[in-house]
Amino acid sequence: MKPSARRPAKAKTTVPRRPVFKPTMKFAPAPEKPAAPEVPAVAGRDALAPLREKIDGLDREIVALLNQRLALAAEIGKHKRDTGGPIYVPEREDAVLRKVAGLNHGPLKPEALRAVYREIMSAAIALEKPLRIAYLGPEATNSHQAALKKFGASVGYQPFANFADIFTAVEKGEVDHGVVPIENSTEGSVRDALDLFVESDLKIISQIHLEISYCLISRTPMEKIQRVYSKDQALAQCRRWLQRRLPHAQPLDAPSTSHAVRIARDEPGAAAVASELAALHHDVPVLERNIQDIAGNTTRFLVIGKQAAGPVGGGRDISSYLISLGDGAAAHSGALLKMLMPLAERGINLSKIESRPSKKRPWEYYFFLDVSGHHDEPALRAAVAELKKFCPMVKWLGSYVAG
Repeated sequence: MKPSARRPAKAKTTVPRRPVFKPTMKFAPAPEKPAAPEVPAVAGRDALAPLREKIDGLDREIVALLNQRLALAAEIGKHKRDTGGPIYVPEREDAVLRKVAGLNHGPLKPEALRAVYREIMSAAIALEKPLRIAYLGPEATNSHQAALKKFGASVGYQPFANFADIFTAVEKGEVDHGVVPIENSTEGSVRDALDLFVESDLKIISQIHLEISYCLISRTPMEKIQRVYSKDQALAQCRRWLQRRLPHAQPLDAPSTSHAVRIARDEPGAAAVASELAALHHDVPVLERNIQDIAGNTTRFLVIGKQAAGPVGGGRDISSYLISLGDGAAAHSGALLKMLMPLAERGINLSKIESRPSKKRPWEYYFFLDVSGHHDEPALRAAVAELKKFCPMVKWLGSYVAG
């Protein structure tokens, strides 16, 4: 057997390994975002701190001074109670407001300063005696707003259902003063209030002018409103707007604007004409604002009380009178001119004259007059004395500040 021939061994082929890439250079990590700068608000707060500390210090001084002022007012109140003097003195109020207005050099606006001092004096009056003010209610009527404007938030308020009840409450001493509307710049006199002065001995001691802005208030969409309630004067002041926008709706009288909002709240298809304050007070939506026919619509209110107000002087007083020429005046020509002559001859300005039926005899009238000056001024006293010679009634209704 032949030996088998060996195959020649194959040469080993070595597969070269793939070289591993080892960088010789180290890469820097990705740069981090720069840290956020300090919040400037912190620096701002630090910058405000000294100013706020000064304000805090001033507040401490103001509070201390206010309490000193009110302590003095309390002493004045004790003296008034001991001597039977009136707590609310309109002429003193006017003097204080004019004095602080003269001390003000800004940036505080005059009306803002007046509002601040209104509340200061309200708090002072409350310390002197718990004052009660009557107004045509319920809450949130125009009369209520006028009373708040005059007497501030610290005195007591009592609503009444009608003007006669307000007069009676003041006469009986159930309240200290009453606030009643007497005329509107759009619709003229409030006759029901005016007529009550004929029989009453109360005196007008102050007046308030309140700009009136009315809203249409309802839970019902405008196109479905069938009835619109409000005080007769309010409806009259918005007559043209209501005729134009709600020609299908029936206007109906309510005891007050605030009461009208209560009706609108509870009665489907009803709306009210009243102030936005009344809408907020009764939680009823406002559909339209500023619906009064004339811009600048303003109502004049009178403050009535048992004791007359003293003069403020400087030509800033007004006096109101009720005069009757008698039942035979219509038969005599020039009777009205004769009534006015004692005023004209003494240079006394007549700012208002209005006639009202006496309700005692047919064609007999009373005349309501507003003239410049205080009743105690010599010229006005002389004019009144002359009027009494031929007029069966010359009644002084009160003197008060013209502003």
